[in-house]
Amino acid sequence: MAETVRIEPVAHAALSSIARSKSLSLTEALSRAVESYRREVFLEAMVSGFEELRADPEAWAGEQAERAAWDATMGDGLDE
Repeated sequence: MAETVRIEPVAHAALSSIARSKSLSLTEALSRAVESYRREVFLEAMVSGFEELRADPEAWAGEQAERAAWDATMGDGLDE
């Protein structure tokens, strides 16, 4: 179901320009922009989480140990 969202005229002009240049509808251009921003926010949160993890030496050592355990699975005997 479609929803109505108000955006600033400058944002609408930018969205229209992007949609025209990519041969997309405004809806598709907006959806892609929102998805791109969602991914950016996710990655920022992930980086922040790793920074917090690194700040705790005990937790970071645990993370490194877990990574080492997973790295051992690479030697599963299969040809590269």
